[in-house]
Amino acid sequence: MSRVYSLFLRLVDRLPMPSVTAQRRFALAALLSQALIAVTGSVVRVTGSGLGCPTWPKCFDDSLLPIPQDEVPWWHQAIEFGNRQIAVWIVVTTSIAIVLAVTRARRRREILVYAWILPFSTFAQGILGGVTVLTGLRWWVVGAHMLVSCAMVWIAATLYAKVAEPDDGTEIQAAPAGARRLVAVSAVVMALVLAAGVVVTAAGPHAGDRTNPKAIDRLDASIPLLSSAHGALVVVYALILVTVAVLVSRGPSSEAVRRRMRIVFVVVAAQSLIGVVQYFTGVPALLVVLHVAGAMSVITETAILYRLMSPRVVRGSDRTGDMLPV
Repeated sequence: MSRVYSLFLRLVDRLPMPSVTAQRRFALAALLSQALIAVTGSVVRVTGSGLGCPTWPKCFDDSLLPIPQDEVPWWHQAIEFGNRQIAVWIVVTTSIAIVLAVTRARRRREILVYAWILPFSTFAQGILGGVTVLTGLRWWVVGAHMLVSCAMVWIAATLYAKVAEPDDGTEIQAAPAGARRLVAVSAVVMALVLAAGVVVTAAGPHAGDRTNPKAIDRLDASIPLLSSAHGALVVVYALILVTVAVLVSRGPSSEAVRRRMRIVFVVVAAQSLIGVVQYFTGVPALLVVLHVAGAMSVITETAILYRLMSPRVVRGSDRTGDMLPV
């Protein structure tokens, strides 16, 4: 294995040396692609195109590409096949690009680990996507598929924040320690919010396939009850963020943390508004897609906020004298 990796390094060293700015751009592209595949997956669901390509990895048993079928309208095939192409060409490409960039730059170990997670998890996610099709869109498999995407967005966002930090720097405390611990708690609650949202969707009106919706495995549970649980978790998450904001405003915090805190509040407020509106308007398809996009934004901003609270800086350039090494 070491010989294979040594050969890989020799090949990578033939590439131009990427600047930190270039590495951040690759990391941002990887982050956006991970969020994009979740959003396009929601488009597949709300348009009922989940079985537009009823087999995997081919679209049909005898064809890799969509073909005219009376049973499956062409637009369902186009949407599902397009989603698969995004996964292959955009997500995989950007994941490989950031791996090559940080490897060529010989970045520190944690950055390399985060970067390598992306292509491997994308491969695993692709297999899980295939399982969702082969099992006929069982609600818990579809839900797992979504939650894995959420985790990958968090990892990509963390990588994006870490790439900007100097490898020879020292971690400092850029916010009160209690605030950072609460952000970690909020991330756990956010995961529960996402899981609850997946469960609500599993019982909701969007089965994921319109060619034979009655054949799709759905969760038989009370939507109002599930939505109430989901909403209660959102309230808990919001209260934790309010507490974090108070600690940040009263304690020694960097301007970067304060600014990101404001951004988190904006995206959480927008996401909550979308959720309320879609509930009282019968869960229209467009709002479902916007809600998924909002979820990806909340995950991203929370992950970046957490990292900014304990950044790595070069001591000589550290102007935050009231912040302590951690």
